[in-house]
Amino acid sequence: MTDQPVFVLGGDLQALEPAAFETEAEFQELLARHPRVLDFGSLADGRPLRLVLVAREMGVPTAMESGSAYWLDHLFVDADGVPTLVEVKRATDTRIRREVVGQMLDYAANGARYWPGALLQRSFEETCAADGRSLEEAYGEILGDRSPEEFWSTVEERLAAGQMRLMFVADRIPLELRAIVEFLNGQMRQTDVYAIELTQYRGDGELRVLVPRIHGEIATAAKSPSGPRTAQRTTRADMDEVIRAWPARDARRTATALLDHAAARGRLEGGTAMYPSMSAYYPVVGRQVPIWTLSLYANPAKEEIAFSFGSITHHLGRDRAAAFAESLPTVPELEKKLEAQREKGYKGWPSAPLWALTATPGATEGILSALDRLMDKGEQTPGPE
Repeated sequence: MTDQPVFVLGGDLQALEPAAFETEAEFQELLARHPRVLDFGSLADGRPLRLVLVAREMGVPTAMESGSAYWLDHLFVDADGVPTLVEVKRATDTRIRREVVGQMLDYAANGARYWPGALLQRSFEETCAADGRSLEEAYGEILGDRSPEEFWSTVEERLAAGQMRLMFVADRIPLELRAIVEFLNGQMRQTDVYAIELTQYRGDGELRVLVPRIHGEIATAAKSPSGPRTAQRTTRADMDEVIRAWPARDARRTATALLDHAAARGRLEGGTAMYPSMSAYYPVVGRQVPIWTLSLYANPAKEEIAFSFGSITHHLGRDRAAAFAESLPTVPELEKKLEAQREKGYKGWPSAPLWALTATPGATEGILSALDRLMDKGEQTPGPE
C-alpha cells in the first residue's frame, strides 16, 4: 500500500506528500530544536509532559577512568527529573532493526553508572549557553521550587535506580523493532521503552507537517506501579577510605583539607554515581550555595575538584562569581578554564585535577581562603536551608 498524502484546508485544498528526511543530521537537529514532537503522556502530578534538552551527542563512558566510548544522539529530561534517552535512525539505516537496541541498552546501562548529577547539570547549562537560551528561562520549565542542585540530584538518583525512558525515533519503525519494544516493556519494571515513528509531509515552499505515531505506550501503561528505589549516596567515610589508599601524601592532605573545610563551615552532600563524590554547600547571603564537587575516580590522575560557577552565578550574581574566580589561586590547569568562563559569563564547571593543586605551592590554602572570603562578604546562615 502506498503512503497517502495529508491535506491542508485553507483558502484552497493543498496535498502534502510523504517526504523522507534527507540526512540523519537533519532529523537529529529537528528533535533538538522541537522536542515537543516527543511530548506524550503526563508527569506524575498530571501535568503535560515537556521534555527539555540536556545535550545532543551526549558522551557515554564505559568505565570510571575512561573518556566517552559512545555518543547518545539526545538526552532530555522532564520536570519530574526522569531522563529520556533518544536514538535517531532513518528507515534506510539497517541498524534500525536490531543493532540500535543493543546500542541503546549500552547507553542506558553505562549512563546509569557514569553520569553524575554534576556532569548532567554542566551539560545542560553548556547546551543552554550554546543555544543562546538563558538559564532562568530554561530552569523555569523544570525546577519548580527546587534548586538546580536538588533537581540534578533527583535526576542522578533516577538514573541509578533505572528510572528512565528509552526512545527509538525513526521515519518508519519496522515490525521487528516494535516487537522488541513490547518485549522490553514487559521485562523492565523501572524503565519505559518507546518507538516513535515520525512521518514528514511536505507541501509548497517551507510547509511541513510532522505526524508522530507511538509504539509501546500501551505496554508501558500496563506496568504495575512501583515506588522509586533510593540510590545509595557516598558518605564521608566512603571518601576517607579511598583517600587513605592513595600513595601520594600531598594528595591525601589536599582532599582531606577540602572535605574538612566544607564539613566545618558548610555541609557535604554525597553523590550517587558509581564512583565516590561529594558536593560542598556553603552559607552565603542567607542561602546554601553549592560551590564545588570532589570526584574520586578509579584513576588517581583524574581525581578532580570542579567549581559550580553556573550555580554560583544563579544564586549570587555574575559579579560575585567573577570576584570568587579572581580570588582563586593561579593553578595553570584551572586558570585556562576560568579564562573561558570569563568569556561565557561564569556558567560552567571549571575543574582541576588534584595533582595540579598539589603541584602548585599554596594552592589548597588559596582555595580555602577564597571560600572563606566568599562567605565572609555575605550574611551567613548556619546549616542547610
